[in-house]
Amino acid sequence: MISKVKNAMSTLVGGMMPHGHHHHPGAGQHCPGDSLPPRFPYGRPDFLELTPELLQYSTEHASRPVLTLKRGTRLPWRTGYAEVINAGKSMLNEDQASCEKLFVKKPSGKHRNSTLLEDNGDGTGIPMHFWGVFDGHAGSGAAIMASKLLHRLIRDRLGEICHLLENPNSAPPICLAKNGNAYQVDSKKGAPQEPEDPDAVCDSTLRFHMEKTVSLESLIMGVIETAFKQMDDLIEKEKASYAISGGCCALAAIHLMGKLYVANAGDSRAIIIRNNEVIPMTNEFTPESERQRLQYLGFLRPELLGNEFTHIEFPRRIQHNEVGKKMLYRDHTMTGWAYKTIIEDDLKFPLIYGEGKKARVMATIGVTRGLGDHDLKVYNSNIYIKPFLSCVPEVMVYNLDENKHGSNDVLVMGTDGLWDVTTDREVADAVSAYLSCCDPSDPMRYSLAAQDVLMRSRGVLKERGWRLPNERLGSGDDITVFVVPLAGGELET
Repeated sequence: MISKVKNAMSTLVGGMMPHGHHHHPGAGQHCPGDSLPPRFPYGRPDFLELTPELLQYSTEHASRPVLTLKRGTRLPWRTGYAEVINAGKSMLNEDQASCEKLFVKKPSGKHRNSTLLEDNGDGTGIPMHFWGVFDGHAGSGAAIMASKLLHRLIRDRLGEICHLLENPNSAPPICLAKNGNAYQVDSKKGAPQEPEDPDAVCDSTLRFHMEKTVSLESLIMGVIETAFKQMDDLIEKEKASYAISGGCCALAAIHLMGKLYVANAGDSRAIIIRNNEVIPMTNEFTPESERQRLQYLGFLRPELLGNEFTHIEFPRRIQHNEVGKKMLYRDHTMTGWAYKTIIEDDLKFPLIYGEGKKARVMATIGVTRGLGDHDLKVYNSNIYIKPFLSCVPEVMVYNLDENKHGSNDVLVMGTDGLWDVTTDREVADAVSAYLSCCDPSDPMRYSLAAQDVLMRSRGVLKERGWRLPNERLGSGDDITVFVVPLAGGELET
């Protein structure tokens, strides 16, 4: 087990083939996807409009060029964007991004059973704006696939409740008939009666008070959550036919009917900057933040630990000669620490080990939510890690219509490469300072602000690596940044 742990992290770092495979040198495990074609070819986001020469240039680890929108390229809401490759931890940039304007409409008879279709461009339906950043690990296959399809899945699921979105002042019906209309509990006169349920509540007044009112906002949140699960299922299903490497953290922002829904599964982050105030729109999901959920699963399903791990956490590894002594510990029921007598079973490797950015699940992965990773195993073992990883995002809602926004009020979305070395406040100050010096009519101002804050996190190349102005290490990770003006809808019109 010790040798497995020593080598576990090396399996996540290394070269990646251009079609999205992740190479595990000496891993000794056959990858069934090696002979399959990629689901989508490797590339950078389409809106960057990179030539093959620029795509090659973007992979330069020595210079780490910053890529941003071409002058003249317009994203919805005048959105700004910038990205940079890592300092050498993987051959290619494993981050991906998407920015789309779509239209939600009730599926027609022709396409009722079809999903993932491109918008037909007729501009009819309820407008929906989507921004997504996908931080890939162990390859870019899952991140590329999610960046191409997640927004369409969300649009399609919203299309199924389009008739409810068109009546936002009415609470969603509790039950829908097969045709999608509200199902009436009281049978029509002359209609065949259902056999009575002896346990049913007969008093109609009592039944009314037992019914829970669900808001349209909550319904939209649930649609987004289920679309993430559908995306994860689709990745698993299509792995039978295509090479889809690795997994990814997924952060998406959806603007629909005056509200911004920010959905996060992983350790990417989004903040709103309004009147220089910072409003966090995400929480990070890491082995430390989700310790109790992971430990509880290990407690309930010990077979998932493969007789190699213990769900109990200790401040350090236990030595053989400490069996019988008392040591600090905590389990899934505890937020604090207590003492327990060490037994032989406690000598197994902890399910969660390490602190901060070095914390890992099963000595392998440092995030606990995301998409993909269906084949991820503990190094040189048959223990799958996927059961401990959740694809369900946390969704936060910001009501744009309830607040007035100036041209410097923005949503900043970034992969963890941005936030590893820069705090929310530092990002907010940098973006606000840059925008206040920009010509408000410059269509590139938000991309230039994204580029500026990205370069602050990347740093400058010196003899001892990439360094920030205070000589601390800059971010060596891939970095992807969106800067979205909250008044973008007004700017667009």
